[in-house]
Amino acid sequence: MEMVKLSPFVADNIWGGTRLITEYGIKTDKDPAAEAWVLSCHPAGPSTILNGEFAGKTLQEIYLADKSICGKKGEKYEFFPLLIKFIDAKRDLSIQVHPDDEYAMRVEGEYGKTEAWYILDCEPGAELILGFNRNVTVDEFKKAAQSDEMMNICNRVKVKKGDVFFIESGTMHAICKGILLAEVQQNSNTTYRIYDYGRLGKDGKPRELHVDKAADVTKLCPPSIPDSSKRETEKFDNATRSKLTSCDLFTMYELSVDGDYSSVSDADSFVSLLCLEGSGEVKCGSESLTMKKGESLFIPANKGAFTVSGKIKLLETRL
Repeated sequence: MEMVKLSPFVADNIWGGTRLITEYGIKTDKDPAAEAWVLSCHPAGPSTILNGEFAGKTLQEIYLADKSICGKKGEKYEFFPLLIKFIDAKRDLSIQVHPDDEYAMRVEGEYGKTEAWYILDCEPGAELILGFNRNVTVDEFKKAAQSDEMMNICNRVKVKKGDVFFIESGTMHAICKGILLAEVQQNSNTTYRIYDYGRLGKDGKPRELHVDKAADVTKLCPPSIPDSSKRETEKFDNATRSKLTSCDLFTMYELSVDGDYSSVSDADSFVSLLCLEGSGEVKCGSESLTMKKGESLFIPANKGAFTVSGKIKLLETRL
């Protein structure tokens, strides 16, 4: 399979804004454009291939026909393992939680969701909700979810551009207003909404809460938040590559190139390249694709050497 450029599925959640359209070039008729699923094989919103012999097909179709595009590290997974997205939070997202694999597969029939966020931009004073500010009981949790008391027991974290947060399944969380980020997550769309500020959905009714399921899976304690400023960084003649976070599910890098930079798509994993700033070109053998801000490239596993040229900042993700 050749390397491909992907067109995202776009979600119009009520809390979203328009920056993905105006600043990142995401093409959609949806308003707002809350999320762009720039690498997705999820049935709720697969990415579509834009070039080459598979143009017009979804990445999921190609994966089902040839799962080797994931690489050796993907062989253990029943489904395509990852989903990568942009999120533009003009308003607060609900306070929510995602289950782990065991619970999600048993109850929902899909993976759980561990994820990582890379803050691309944010308003002054912007914050996240991560876990609780103290240990709470199941009873306290359920009662707080039905009232504004939830806002008194949740843990708030100030954010700035460039911060990285690793959110393990079972961690209560919310992306709050004024944050734009890139998210790498397990390939799952299972979300248990805990608290939604009493707001109404597009149908004029309160949005559904999932408090009982959330109580089954939520860690009722303060979170552990690693220092994301301490990063392993490699420096090359024309590039800098910093490891943002790594776990047994995925590894994320920030790759900044000013000139030419060479790397390899090996037998272990595919390579996802998401353009965060600037523009450039990616060459792999006789193949060549341009990239600009907001665009997503998928390089199949075992594709071999490739070169990134230009003045460009990328989010690079591998299994």
